[in-house]
Amino acid sequence: MKPIGYIESDFKEKFGIPRQSGRSSLVARVVFEPEYAQPDCVRGIEKFSHLWLLFDFSKAHRERFAPTVRPPRLGGNTRVGVFASRSPFRPNSIGLSCVKLLSVEKTQNGVSLLVEGADLLDGTPIYDVKPYIPYADCHPEAVGSYADEHANDTLCVEFPENLLEKIPKEKRTGLIECLRDDPRPSYQDEPERIYGMKFADFDLKFTVKNRILTVIEVKNV
Repeated sequence: MKPIGYIESDFKEKFGIPRQSGRSSLVARVVFEPEYAQPDCVRGIEKFSHLWLLFDFSKAHRERFAPTVRPPRLGGNTRVGVFASRSPFRPNSIGLSCVKLLSVEKTQNGVSLLVEGADLLDGTPIYDVKPYIPYADCHPEAVGSYADEHANDTLCVEFPENLLEKIPKEKRTGLIECLRDDPRPSYQDEPERIYGMKFADFDLKFTVKNRILTVIEVKNV
């Protein structure tokens, strides 16, 4: 397979990327390779509200296959089968992400897709784009095992106003949602530790104590 395009997002490193897609206010762009950036390739796509993106976990390649992984939602210590997880460390580094289509944009380099809710690192290769079909893809009765059990494991975020003002208004909600999801590795719980996270053009520092994440510094990258 070869990439048909790449994602442009605010996530410049793996740390801090949401563990699942669908977070509102996180806007990204699918930029097609010249061969696929023609309007005919996306004809009719604007009539769909959501899309599936098939992508490459390009920064998570493993030389040796491991049959079990440690999902973050289980604290990073309990092992499950690789096929019972969404771990990026897979026999084939293929990922699947559901995003909301905001618009089809035409530029001098061809068409691109503006999407919402992508959980992808900036520059991630995209293998394919497929429309989300509600009657076939939505299963309200589905059971999500340990993912459901820990779906509400979130932090309280304290973001001082003087620091929040450094972030553009249109990016604040998405950033706070990512922080609320707890970007730390699940096995780390060190109250005195200062964590760093890059988001868009900013470098943030924060601490976490008693389930409260406190932003202590925001700098331009």
